[in-house]
Parts: sequence; structure tokens; C-alpha cells
Amino acid sequence: MKQEITRNLWNGVNIPVLGYGTFKIDDDAVRASVSSALRAGYRHIDTASMYQNESGIGLGIKDSGIPREEIFITSKIWNSEQGYHGALQAFEESRRRLDTEYLDLYLIHWPKDKSLETWSALEKLYGDGRVRSVGVSNFKIHHLQEIMHHGDIVPMVNQVELHPQYPQQRLRSFCEKFDIAVESWAPLMRGKIFDMPVLQRLSETYKKTIPQIVVRWQYQMGIVSLVKTVSPERMAENRDIFDFELSDDDMRAIDTLQGDRIGPDPDLITF
Repeated sequence: MKQEITRNLWNGVNIPVLGYGTFKIDDDAVRASVSSALRAGYRHIDTASMYQNESGIGLGIKDSGIPREEIFITSKIWNSEQGYHGALQAFEESRRRLDTEYLDLYLIHWPKDKSLETWSALEKLYGDGRVRSVGVSNFKIHHLQEIMHHGDIVPMVNQVELHPQYPQQRLRSFCEKFDIAVESWAPLMRGKIFDMPVLQRLSETYKKTIPQIVVRWQYQMGIVSLVKTVSPERMAENRDIFDFELSDDDMRAIDTLQGDRIGPDPDLITF
């Protein structure tokens, strides 16, 4: 089993660079999936109240037998829960469903008109020791600037759509300047990576699967990847990225690809 590799957030908390994503895994199925992922070596589980699977995740963690303090758990506040008091209540409900006394990372899921009030609640939870780190999700540069201008704490993490078709160079540079760790959701483009000729070529060159090429690309950029699969074999395969290194030219070949989002634009969401 590969040892878990972590990166240091600006507040000193270590976050595993490979996370197990649970979006669209229902509450019944996620119990077995999370337990399998933990047995495969993952120590970072990502969920959200909107996923409606936090209870199953809590059970899966217990089934795994892995001590709670060895697992990094992330959840997120949904849009309808935003606001100061709404966020505090949402945290308690997520904590109860996950059956944990604290969260390792708590995020605002999408930027909305109540994001500043919500951020104040996250700052309180952090100050009270209820969460070990706080951050945002799907925030563009101007959303981050608003939080940083009005808040007391710079977000430790920004979880965004980031993959070979949408590498987010400007946002990555901004986050690096302020020591905000970048996490990627849908790093495997929900399966569309298999159609990209550059990745097919690199897979043949390095004798690695296309997902392994993509996860390694993100790892070498210092990005935290949230990969999702319900297959135990694929869970292990997606983590097997530490015995090779992409050349600078091959890193650039991926980083200069262009394309569109596969998810919604944070400036245009209506949900």
C-alpha cells in the first residue's frame, strides 16, 4: 500500500493530496465504497450536505476500522443553508450525520449573495476548534478577493472544477500567490479524458493508465485531486502514481490544452 502523501495548508494542517470523492454515490452505496477506499489507502473523504450521503459515509468510516484521527473529512454548506446562523446549523447537522465531533475541512459549496455571512460562521467554527480548516468551493478570483477583503481569515482551500480540458491557470496562479491550496473536482472529466489524444499518447509512453497520467499531472502541480470510483480495483489504480514522473514537456502538453467546463459557471448558477 502506498503511503499517503500530504501537503501543508497555510495554517499547518496536513491534507492528503489524493481524496476520495463521493458525489452521486447514494447513502446506501457509499457506506461500502468509503470503507473500500479507506482499505485501499485513501485517508481523505470529500462529501457535502447536498450529496445526501453523509450518514453512509460515517458508517463506512466506522466499518473500515481506521481511527477517526487518521482520516481527513471534508463537507460543504449548500446554497440554501448559507447565512451566518444557517451555516452554523448546517455544520451541526453534517457533523451529526457523519457522527464526528469535528470536520477537518469545511467549505462554502458555491459563491452566493450570503457568502460573506457564511464565511463569518466558518471563521467562528474555526476559532472554536470545531473545524480544523476552512475554505471555499467553485470560487473565481473575484469571489476570493471579496472574502479576503471582508473576512479575517484567508481561505485555506479552494475546490474547483479543474482537469486537462479546463486547467484554470489564472486561478491557480492567484491561489498560489496567497497560499490557498487548490483541490480539483472531476479531475477525470467524468470519463471524457479517455477521448483526448495527448493523454492517450502519454499513457502509451509511460505505460500508465490515462487516469494515472492525469492524477500524476495534478500531483506534480501541487493540486489535491478528488477522484471517484466505486470499483476497488480502480481505487487502488488511481492511487498508484508515485513510481513515475512526467517530464516538463509532457506537463506543459497537458497544461496547455484548452476546452470548456463540464460543470456550471459559478457566476451563472441559478440553484
